[in-house]
Amino acid sequence: MQDGNQNMALRGPSVADDSDTSPEADQFRQTIAGLLKRIDREAEQLRQKTADLLTQGGALHEATQSKHVLEALVVQLREANQDLALAASGAQDLQAKAESAKHRQDEFLSMLAHELRNPLAPIAMAADLMGKISNAHPLLPKLHGIISRQVSHMTHLVDDLVDASRVSTGNITLQRRSLLLAEIIESAVETSQPFIDKRTQQLSISMPDAPVIIHGDLVRLAQAFANLIINATKFTPVDGHIDILVQLQTDTVKVVIKDDGVGIAADIQPYIFELFRQGPLSLDRTQGGLGIGLSLVRTVVEMHAGTVSVYSAGADLGSEFTVELPIAVEFIKDGNEDDAPADGSKGCRILLIEDNANANEILSDLLTMEGHTLTSAFDGTSGLEMAKDNIYDVIVCDIGLPGIDGYEVLRQLRLHTAKPVPLCIAISGYSQQENKINAASVGFDHYMVKPVAIDALVNYIAPRLPH
Repeated sequence: MQDGNQNMALRGPSVADDSDTSPEADQFRQTIAGLLKRIDREAEQLRQKTADLLTQGGALHEATQSKHVLEALVVQLREANQDLALAASGAQDLQAKAESAKHRQDEFLSMLAHELRNPLAPIAMAADLMGKISNAHPLLPKLHGIISRQVSHMTHLVDDLVDASRVSTGNITLQRRSLLLAEIIESAVETSQPFIDKRTQQLSISMPDAPVIIHGDLVRLAQAFANLIINATKFTPVDGHIDILVQLQTDTVKVVIKDDGVGIAADIQPYIFELFRQGPLSLDRTQGGLGIGLSLVRTVVEMHAGTVSVYSAGADLGSEFTVELPIAVEFIKDGNEDDAPADGSKGCRILLIEDNANANEILSDLLTMEGHTLTSAFDGTSGLEMAKDNIYDVIVCDIGLPGIDGYEVLRQLRLHTAKPVPLCIAISGYSQQENKINAASVGFDHYMVKPVAIDALVNYIAPRLPH
């Protein structure tokens, strides 16, 4: 019993013994209560920290997930950038290839036109020569007419090839001056008349009483209107009608070319002025062409600040092409008239430098029949040596020559002679503006494109005829 009391004394007052009011018991109970409060506080802090850690863990998890997503997006972006770089590089390559192909096409068209003009030149001159001796045989007039018409058609196609290149590159230059619209229409009709006559079509022209003045390039505008008239003849039946109606507006003039031909389908009309665009063709291609003429019309008209449009009600209901051009503010008459041919009873001494033997021979014969004295050379080197003798009134020189070209012939001639150089006329299968500029820069007085128009050549020579 004594031992039990001793043990109780060692353990202190029992917590459960609430009846114990001794100071030691009160102190013990307060200590226990403080410990419990502390435990509660620390437990609450622990719960809060745990919640915070859980929140941070969730945020970290989300951040980790976002990081993975972001890394995936970065990878995708890098791949997209690589694809874009490859696509840009491919596009540049395609553009370079397209430009290279376009350049080769232009060079090909230019070279093709040149090569076609070379055989055309002697054929055209042979046809002119046949026309001058048509009384030698009863069949010659008929043969002359056939050859002349076909040469004219071939020349037109070759010119279209060159114009196709110029249209696609925008390399068309204008020589503007004040023009009478009647003069433009007259020139266009003159060009188109053989096509109209061939199909025995009726052409009527309605012009206003007052003169209409256009500021533009006579050759190009006449070519544009001629293309429209020729296009109308192709798609208008034999004995059909073509009308040209000129209507004066406030500050523009409207020219309508109307026919009663086959018409144009509605689905073709929006594309009719595109390069190489054609409507359905028959197997014999009797109405075909190269699809260049109307595209050239639009280019020329727009270069003159005008518009061109087409309307057709449908098949067999004819077509109307309408060109609208601004009227010139004032009329400035260009007084430069072509020199009239002088009396050809006494001819000129002409040196002809042409390496094509047939062209050389026929051109010599034609100029001889005009009363001139011809001397021929067949390459640039010998032509230059002969020209240095300075006994000629006129030098007609091809540009593409073996040995040295025509540019160098004239350059050397002007360099090595102190005497006045005779009238120099360049002839070439190339019709680009740069070739004409090069010819003028070395001193050629005139530049003619093969096949050479004999009448024009004779007119160029006429001022040098002795009086």
